Order: sequence, then C-alpha cells, then structure tokens
Amino acid sequence: MDYIYKQQIKVRDYEVDSQGIVNNANYLHYLEITRHDFCEQAGTSFRAMQEKGLDPVVRKIEIEYLASLTLGETMLSCLRMERKGARFIFVQDIFNATNGTHIVHAVVTVVCLEEGRLSRGDLLASAFSQYL
Repeated sequence: MDYIYKQQIKVRDYEVDSQGIVNNANYLHYLEITRHDFCEQAGTSFRAMQEKGLDPVVRKIEIEYLASLTLGETMLSCLRMERKGARFIFVQDIFNATNGTHIVHAVVTVVCLEEGRLSRGDLLASAFSQYL
C-alpha cells in the first residue's frame, strides 16, 4: 500500500493493561496522533484550521485488531488518505517496527465543519491537495 505518512511510536508503560499488552483504546490514540502529526507535516495544524473556522471531526472509525503490542515495543504507524464527496477517508495501519507484524488496520472517516456547519470540505481538500 502506498502510504503518504509514516511515523514510529514507542509503547509506554501506562498504555498496557494488566496482561502486559496495549489496551485496545490506546490504538485509537495512536491513530489520532498519526493524523495530527501528518497534518503538521503537511503544513497545517488543528489549531490553525480551527482559527480559520474549520473543524475536521471524526464521523466513523472501523478498526480491526490483528495482533498486540507490548511494553517497550516500537510501532510504525502509517496512513494514506482519499476524498469521497464531503468525506475524507484515512486508511491507517500499525505495524510492529521490529518484525513487521500487522497490528491494526483502521478506516477513519472525517467530515468538516466550517463555522460550526457541516460543509463539503473544500478548505480541507485544498490544504491536502497534494495528497488526494
């Protein structure tokens, strides 16, 4: 798969449960960290978008847990994006950075609010035009 952004994230001690594996809810955090960092790398931030009256919001997340990470392991979090009408679709995958095991596959659907109203997302599309 052709990813447009990749980053490494290390599992911290407070992210694991009593079984020593990453709690499932933390993968949502990793996915969001990756989307936020991608936005900054692409030349904008959520704060900058908000100052322009633009608020990208998650509409739906489909996530498939394929394997687990444990304390101290490093993951490679990857994403690509596409636009379908007013929706921005982020396809995100997390891999174990050491052995390449596919950990999580997620499809995150984002819509845009402009000045508090649902929009077609043209402002966001122009910000990410080189990636769509």
